[in-house]
Amino acid sequence: MTATRPLAASALAFGLVTAATTVTASSAWAQDANASTAPTAGTTAATEAEEQAELARLYEQARAEGGGLVVYAGGDKPGQADYLRDAFRERFPEVDIDIVVDFSKHHNARIDHQVDNGNVVADVVHFQTIDDFPRWKEEGILEQYRPLGWNQIPDTIKDADGFYTGVFYFGFGNVTATTLGDNAPVEAQDFLKPEYKDKLVITFPQDDDAVLYYFKQLTDTYGWDYVERLIEQNPRWVRGTQDAAQLVGTDGLVAAFGSAGVQSDASRLSFPQNSPWVAWPQTGAILKDAPHKAAAQLYLSWLLSKEAQQNDIGTWSARNDVAPPEGRQGINEYDNMNPLGLGEFMNDRGALDRYKARINLLVGDVTGVNPADPEGVLGTHPVSQDGRQG
Repeated sequence: MTATRPLAASALAFGLVTAATTVTASSAWAQDANASTAPTAGTTAATEAEEQAELARLYEQARAEGGGLVVYAGGDKPGQADYLRDAFRERFPEVDIDIVVDFSKHHNARIDHQVDNGNVVADVVHFQTIDDFPRWKEEGILEQYRPLGWNQIPDTIKDADGFYTGVFYFGFGNVTATTLGDNAPVEAQDFLKPEYKDKLVITFPQDDDAVLYYFKQLTDTYGWDYVERLIEQNPRWVRGTQDAAQLVGTDGLVAAFGSAGVQSDASRLSFPQNSPWVAWPQTGAILKDAPHKAAAQLYLSWLLSKEAQQNDIGTWSARNDVAPPEGRQGINEYDNMNPLGLGEFMNDRGALDRYKARINLLVGDVTGVNPADPEGVLGTHPVSQDGRQG
């Protein structure tokens, strides 16, 4: 998947809570956060002041633990999660955080490999592969922890027992060149107009399950003829949704769909009003064997705190008490988008693989290097984006 547009780190960074504030934390929060039976941060409706007090308590625990943190984030371009890393560093400067971005389908394999080899280096994961989390819970791989904001997260996107939760929503829509003005394509059928032949750029759908689900909805709605007609438009197929977005407005390319993350003034992001599109809850959890468990709890609670979630990070909050981004409807208010649909699609891997094979037959094999790891340095146990191993 592709992260939404980066923002300045200061947009998510807040002033540090003073040590004196810690004493105002609720008695429930004062219990051992590592004990699975202890009440956790989200079990009581919290004011923002109480949330900040809890973050201060967790920060002290993370500092005492040693000040490290490794997060594996789903994405398709190095640097996509830098805005989170930088905001966290500004907020908690004594916790040394690294966020490693790669395709979720590579990160989940890393987690399985690290667990099987008894050498887990990742602390927190937030991925697109929603179907992995119930499996990991059943296998005992995840830590039970209810972060800040737990009561404000819809039951439909979190585990009832507290092992994983949606952390924010990503959405894939249209990225179109600003030079098109009001003539930019909006609905799926618009991309088939003759004037867009040789001018489209599209992510290989079989390389990204969210894009594949976008195509699945298109073929369910318009039939397989839609894909065949789209191929006749001679689009440029690329790996990675960010690369697709970045190419819009350059080299004669004017539009993409199944992407997000406007990269310059040359393009803009929009969502269809009638034809289907895709958004989903990017899902996060702490690994049971996380080397930095206190820092992991701090990160997940910070990420889901109201103050973090209500800043404009270009996407929808996972919390019920945070308004949608300006100019957008609530995530559940779109008639042509089901935010739970991707999870349902991914849960039937057999059907997904059959659909992927048919798409591959028509589009052709994926070509090009992994855009999230162009130098091939991440390997099996990365602790940083440059491929340093744990």
